[in-house]
Amino acid sequence: MDSVKKCGIKRTLSSRLSQRATRFKQNKDIKETESKSDSPENFCIRDTHNSMCNTFSSSLLNVNRLGKSFFDQPCIKLAKCLLGKVLVRKLPTGDILRGRIVETECYLGTFDKSSHSYMGKRTVRNEAMFSEPGTAYVYTIYGMYFCFNISSLEEGSAVLIRALEPLENNSIMQTLRSVKRKTSSILKDKELCNGPSKLCLAFQIDKSLNKIDLCTSEALWVEDGLNISDCNIITCKRIGIESAGEEWANKPLRFYMRDCIWVSVRNKAAESLQMTDES
Repeated sequence: MDSVKKCGIKRTLSSRLSQRATRFKQNKDIKETESKSDSPENFCIRDTHNSMCNTFSSSLLNVNRLGKSFFDQPCIKLAKCLLGKVLVRKLPTGDILRGRIVETECYLGTFDKSSHSYMGKRTVRNEAMFSEPGTAYVYTIYGMYFCFNISSLEEGSAVLIRALEPLENNSIMQTLRSVKRKTSSILKDKELCNGPSKLCLAFQIDKSLNKIDLCTSEALWVEDGLNISDCNIITCKRIGIESAGEEWANKPLRFYMRDCIWVSVRNKAAESLQMTDES
């Protein structure tokens, strides 16, 4: 082999060795960089950043939350003021559900024969009715369904939330509502929350939320929304309390938004009467 060929081979081998050395150094630098990024100091920085993001996200969720002063008012006034406001549920999965309150019902406390707290009766079941205004009172009916109430100013009084207009994550509400249904048919949106037990199913409200403070809870709270004027509120008798006697069964303590398709039951007689009074 002549000297020219030998020099060519040497240069080629030298070039390949140089390239390998460069690649080795690059890989070593990358690993060192990755190792440094996984150091406790960097983990701390990332964790602090994530914590700040989570805190900021949480504060955004609560920016419109209604506080104690809103709930600290007489039962009838609170029932009317809740119309148009937004009930918010944060599920264990992190999903957020929202629904506008369109129908409420009053239970006036110790003198109301239809109230669980009538004559000051205080039990483990109704303890939330005697708690601070803005406390959730969730009780079981028919052994398998729930009703959600909010305590108000008077002793033993509470407002039953009867119906919602679904606003956010309706598909999740559909799934939750289907759990106890015997048919696989798809519910219309107006059927998701048009009843006290239906809205509890759609919002996954159960006894685990009983006695929580709606002013501080991260699972369930009420946000500001629409202000509904008296002329747009229908006032009529409550539903399903005939056993309390005619006097209390006929008291006008149910309220709902006029011309609203989301309510549980419209009282056409009351609507006609109020329309006549206003004309």
